[in-house]
Amino acid sequence: MPVKPSKAMVLAAGLGLRMRPLTDNMPKPLVQVAGSALLDHVLDKLAEAGVDEAVVNVHYLPDQIIDHVATRARPKVIISDERDQVLGTGGAVVKALPLLGAEPFFHLNADTMWIDGVRPNLARLAEAFDPAMMDILLLMAPTANSIGYAGCGDYAMLPDGALRRRKENQVVPFVYAGVAILSPALFAGAPAGEFSLTKLFDSANEQERLFGLRMDGVWMHVGTPDAVRAAEDAFLASVA
Repeated sequence: MPVKPSKAMVLAAGLGLRMRPLTDNMPKPLVQVAGSALLDHVLDKLAEAGVDEAVVNVHYLPDQIIDHVATRARPKVIISDERDQVLGTGGAVVKALPLLGAEPFFHLNADTMWIDGVRPNLARLAEAFDPAMMDILLLMAPTANSIGYAGCGDYAMLPDGALRRRKENQVVPFVYAGVAILSPALFAGAPAGEFSLTKLFDSANEQERLFGLRMDGVWMHVGTPDAVRAAEDAFLASVA
């Protein structure tokens, strides 16, 4: 039986450089889309998925985020304070592991937004995560109908969901949507200090323990001020 993750890590420490000028005086996770901060869109989805606790890491303008989540009850937010250090996406999780426990946990970027299809994607991820076969399960958005994304994709996906990283001159049909389930076992022997989670994605890929699940719905890449408008239009159309 799949175990539904009860904890999550939300990465909210980035500088949001491409989101300037919106992020000159505000951390990117607090940028508003359709009347709610990006971070709240993510935390609301976690609450709906039955997550009890979310660890949110902070580095840039940290007090704004700490104040913003202080009154939230579902999920309960625990701050992992990185204001004095730069840990990267991997080091951030290593620092937070004592708070995340021994079971697989959801892992989300604070600036990811998506519109669910018939069934919530977090519930689909939880059902599809098989710890015997995989250390990482990534939610993969088809590049063709994603909003605000114009890149070459991240991975090709085999019929069983196994992922293959894009080679340099290749175009692949799926982009990582910034939503995943990770097993804490992945971090055994992880380096201390700053490193990128991509390093662990690659080693799981080599061991054939990196899998993907095709998103049901629409992913919105909210990377720039222009993308905020596009995401807002798509979101408002979906709830109309």
